[in-house]
Amino acid sequence: MMTFPTSLPIAEVVADLLVEAGVRRIYTVPGESFLPLLEAFESHKDLRLISTRHEGGAAFMAEADAKLTGKPAVVMATRGVGAANLSIGMHTAHQDSTPMLALIGHVETAHLGNEGFQELDLEHFLGHVSTWSTTVHRSDRVADTVARALVRATTGRPGPATVALPSDVLEGMTSPVGPMVRVRPSIASPADAERVTRLLAEARRPVIIAGQGTRHRSLVAVAQTFGAGVYTAFRRQDYFPNDDGHYLGHLTLGTPPQILAALDDADVVLVLGERLDEVTTQTYTRPTLSTQVVHIHPDPAVFGVHQQAEIAIAADPAEFCEQLLTSARNEDQNAQDDWWRDGHTAYLEIAEASAAPAPSGALHPGRAIAAVQSVASPDTIVTNDAGNFSIYLHRQWKFQHERTQAAPISGAMGYAVPAAIGASLAFPDRSVLGVAGDGGFLMTAMELETAVREGTQVKILVLQNGLYGTIAMHQRATGRRISACDIADVDLAGLARSLGAHAITCADEESLPTAAQDLMFHDGPAVLVVKTDPDAIAPGRSFSTMGDGQ
Repeated sequence: MMTFPTSLPIAEVVADLLVEAGVRRIYTVPGESFLPLLEAFESHKDLRLISTRHEGGAAFMAEADAKLTGKPAVVMATRGVGAANLSIGMHTAHQDSTPMLALIGHVETAHLGNEGFQELDLEHFLGHVSTWSTTVHRSDRVADTVARALVRATTGRPGPATVALPSDVLEGMTSPVGPMVRVRPSIASPADAERVTRLLAEARRPVIIAGQGTRHRSLVAVAQTFGAGVYTAFRRQDYFPNDDGHYLGHLTLGTPPQILAALDDADVVLVLGERLDEVTTQTYTRPTLSTQVVHIHPDPAVFGVHQQAEIAIAADPAEFCEQLLTSARNEDQNAQDDWWRDGHTAYLEIAEASAAPAPSGALHPGRAIAAVQSVASPDTIVTNDAGNFSIYLHRQWKFQHERTQAAPISGAMGYAVPAAIGASLAFPDRSVLGVAGDGGFLMTAMELETAVREGTQVKILVLQNGLYGTIAMHQRATGRRISACDIADVDLAGLARSLGAHAITCADEESLPTAAQDLMFHDGPAVLVVKTDPDAIAPGRSFSTMGDGQ
């Protein structure tokens, strides 16, 4: 007869629990306050423990991993200093609705509240960027608290959950925990699905805003059935195939008026899995008040934050699409009306214009994006940093497959390199490209050491123009002096080589095709640094045409 242990080391119980929840990778900068966890995770056959160069990099890796897999990733740090460093990645996970678990080593329970070494009120400090945050005070509560945090991180609107663990509560033995609670996604009632079906069938110009939780197959079928045009929410471009004729474009920073025209003219807007953030709504001005809005999201807390919807349903977006298709039956009279074609044509024209050569003859950032995409496989995972360079990427890159984009809705700099590493660790057989400006690259370039040591295949494209371009553009546009935006002409390729990566520098368009191939086909981590024209500050904008700042 088989027997089961009645008591195991606490850290081993936590490790088994994480595996049961689907966790496979843990990202950390090691600390002395959680030594039992480090040992248990390193020893577990189904877990991979990744040591990183900075807690912020660890959190960005975990965020991209979880965003692309849909499974929670774990990040660990020690006490106040580690928590402060990783908070930028947790803020990104919070704003991006990404499931994540943060396990933070804490001072001993006997010293809590005395401002012990590196002490911080972790529960409240990280509570502002967490879906749920708590401190464990008893050893026998560690495992069930971690289980509860995993549920809170993955249900409703996903996000990071925080568990602070005083070092002494991780010592000793405990009983294995029972099966985790499995929360099924909410399903709309048949009556609600039929009501939305009728509204879409009667609409003259229906539009869909695709966000988190949608799936290509069912969403394409819904667009075809109801004759709808489809936008993707901010940095959710991989949630609808960009080469589909129903695609109207990306609701992003500085969205051109031609792209917004179909949204402004829509009579019904179906919002799927999107909380209607500031950028997607173009500073809370869309959908317009004259538009009937149907809002579908798993978490009812996102409804009515800045705009009321005619119909708001707490439901899983992918399941709701299936319900619409079932309810629609043969109701496809709008499918023959291809009103969305003009919008798709406008999207294609703007994408092409973004890659046009610079009038000055200098190397244009759009040309670098085009050169790399021309040799990248269509299912390449693309991560990107914050900055004006990303506008070129978002306008030009055609995301044709699901799970091919990891980009920070939070707008965090320093994301691209560690995010690419997290993506590569999650999908070792996929091509992964990180895109950054020189400012963002210099923030987290040291994580290339992690990429090399862990045997990843990450590729990084750096567009080097020698300044914080977004801020400089805003300063020039408002007549202010350009201040604090300069970046030295650093040998970025040399920096990458010193960390073990292959690196190439390109300063002219003629050598771009060869450099792009060298980047994407190199066996191992590689970096391509493209020295771009600093005058080309954004698609259709240049410093030379914006007037002189003083």
